[in-house]
Amino acid sequence: MRIAVAAWSNRQVGGVEAYLADTLPALAALGHSLVLIYETSAPANRPEIPLPAAIALWTRDQFNDVLARLREWRPDVLFCHGLTDAQFERDLTGLAPSVLYAHNYTGCCISGAKTFAFPVTRPCERRFGPVCLVRFYPRRCGGLNPLTMMQLYRRGMLAHQNFRCYKRIVTASEHLRRALIGRGLPPHVVRALRPPLQAPDAVENPCAAAPPRPAAPWRLLFLGRMTELKGGEMLLRALPDAAAQLPRPLHLTFAGDGPAREKWESRAAQITAATSNLTITFTGWLDPLHRAAAFAQTHLLVVPSLWPEPFGRVGVEAGWRRIPAAAFAVGGIPEWLHEGGGGHLAPGDPPTSDGLAEAICRCLSDPIHWARLAAGARREAEQYLARAHAQRLISLFEGCLCDA
Repeated sequence: MRIAVAAWSNRQVGGVEAYLADTLPALAALGHSLVLIYETSAPANRPEIPLPAAIALWTRDQFNDVLARLREWRPDVLFCHGLTDAQFERDLTGLAPSVLYAHNYTGCCISGAKTFAFPVTRPCERRFGPVCLVRFYPRRCGGLNPLTMMQLYRRGMLAHQNFRCYKRIVTASEHLRRALIGRGLPPHVVRALRPPLQAPDAVENPCAAAPPRPAAPWRLLFLGRMTELKGGEMLLRALPDAAAQLPRPLHLTFAGDGPAREKWESRAAQITAATSNLTITFTGWLDPLHRAAAFAQTHLLVVPSLWPEPFGRVGVEAGWRRIPAAAFAVGGIPEWLHEGGGGHLAPGDPPTSDGLAEAICRCLSDPIHWARLAAGARREAEQYLARAHAQRLISLFEGCLCDA
């Protein structure tokens, strides 16, 4: 099968590119021919997506030529991911039966966050439409600039119109699938497929840290972009309560960066000064080698996201290494983190620091229970391997060709 893949960037920017890095080599390994078409090679300070040499790379900078080249290449199917130019997306989807991978809420939320920020931060379940313009300011859905509000609304409406260009739309979770169906898409069009995960290299020794000695700390990890909706401040508020309830010290590593980092670092300094059995470090972004080292020293991943994560890939990455998780029950997170299986969930509507502290304590109060959670996290992660996902995609693509 000849598969043309279209995406915003060929750089490792976020979840979309991580998905492509896992999925495209798996599709190529099954014997299919692929080309990746991308709109930009930005940001320049990020490495390119690691792909096999057999996968051709075409840039959108050759706009007039790339469509002609694609016609000549004659793809059997087009597989799209987060394109920013609605007209370019429509032009591409006119060339072959097309499948969209919906990585987020674009097209079913004005801000893309599906979250009210006022009076308290909580997930939003309302249907995207003109009423969102009325709620944008009172609910603090995304800033206070009216021009930004209208730009976001127009982008969302164009994305929704382009949904009609696709034979199938794929999501990583049933939660996101339901959100798209709630936007009016036929249920048979939207399919939820477990997303892929490349198993860590054998040299990484995918195994969580051993339980600490009696006087040693439990080691917690936050891994991701530092924005308000990722919940770092909520986690910081939860830590003193958790530290007071647990018999061992706690050490939290914040790995990542973003606009909230300075605020979180300041708050962390205040908290650790007042809490004798708690330490916190900030590492910034980690390259793959240091990321693996951070996992190897971690007993518990904490995912304090306040918004309804469409999936939450980092939890499965940790689970493969036998690291359980504590998280809010929002979005797609409960689909990989089953209560008492690979960790514990805190109520997410609304999320509270007390609830998160309780979930952390349930994970760490008993080393024997923690070990059971670690084994459960690994069992869950084993359902997310890239080859199985690629095989399911090919079956879906073949169904689209039969419908054409």
